[in-house]
Amino acid sequence: MTTVTVILFVLGFVALIVGGEFLVRGASKLAEAFGVPPLIVGLTVVAFGTSAPEIAVLIKSAFSGQSGLVVGNVVGSNIANVLLILGFSALIAPLVVSRRLIFLEVPLMIGVSVLMMVLSLDGQLNRFDGAILMVVFLLHLAFMIREQRGAALAVENLPGESDSIDSVRRRRSQWIKNVLLVVAGLVVLVIGSEWLVNGAVAMARTLGVSELVIGLTVVAVGTSLPEMATSIIAGLRGQRDIAVGNVVGSNIFNILFGLGLTALIAPKSIEVSDGVLSFDLPIMIAAAVACLPIFFTGHRIARWEGGMFFGYYIAYAFYLILTATRNQAAAQFRTVMLWFVIPLTVTTLLIFLARTFRDDRRRVDAA
Repeated sequence: MTTVTVILFVLGFVALIVGGEFLVRGASKLAEAFGVPPLIVGLTVVAFGTSAPEIAVLIKSAFSGQSGLVVGNVVGSNIANVLLILGFSALIAPLVVSRRLIFLEVPLMIGVSVLMMVLSLDGQLNRFDGAILMVVFLLHLAFMIREQRGAALAVENLPGESDSIDSVRRRRSQWIKNVLLVVAGLVVLVIGSEWLVNGAVAMARTLGVSELVIGLTVVAVGTSLPEMATSIIAGLRGQRDIAVGNVVGSNIFNILFGLGLTALIAPKSIEVSDGVLSFDLPIMIAAAVACLPIFFTGHRIARWEGGMFFGYYIAYAFYLILTATRNQAAAQFRTVMLWFVIPLTVTTLLIFLARTFRDDRRRVDAA
């Protein structure tokens, strides 16, 4: 790697921090101005914006014939979003989870993850598969837009300050300023992640790492850095609905819009390897499913739960390193992860969830 690449790599981190700050500040102010709940903003505007690097990489990889990067980026990004980003963000500041996420968005995230698995069982994603994903995305988007309009109308009907010329001008000025903050934040995030990904991919290829592993690790984490920067900054600023909604919404966008659009316009079908079907996709689904019991317990992600997520991502990354280096321990490590660690964790979480429900019922009965 050249000196210029290293400098851009470092500047990329700075750009992510600055862009994340702009995006969270502008999005939260817009939500307040329009009366739209911050969670809805996190699930739509912020999630779509921070998914822009993934979508750009997907389309570019598809037209370059790099199917490994396409599938690896989606699966790797979604795993990183839940395990790495939510885990690390919760370690820094425990995250509050809304009821809407528990009962609507997380089940949808699980559902679209399973849908991707089902569509990939034949070893490829063709235009018909892409059309299915896009239809589901459009239905979801229509539902979100309808909710946003309802929330905005509810706020408009509330008594407030009179619509004097000065107040209208002041609101318009603030609206323009916040929109510019959101746009500037998105642009800086995309540029920063691009610099980081380019440098990391160059380094990985120098080490002889395969295309799929690059997609699952370097590119996936690199294109997920906007989500990480946004979620961490949102958590520290107290905008925790945006922090969690950004991750869940981004995972939904990655599969439905990113992969759906790519499969729809790609010159040929996107290949899905046996390794992805037998290991990486199940890990992605398991990470999504693990959110439900964790989110249910107290409607928050505690530090110990964030630490568990983060530890799982370290273990997953370690397995990919073993695979990339063709280490003989990779097969045994994979078996332990699939048949012992993950089932044990899911069982523990379900028991913990059952105890939480039981304690809540006892408190209600006692009252």
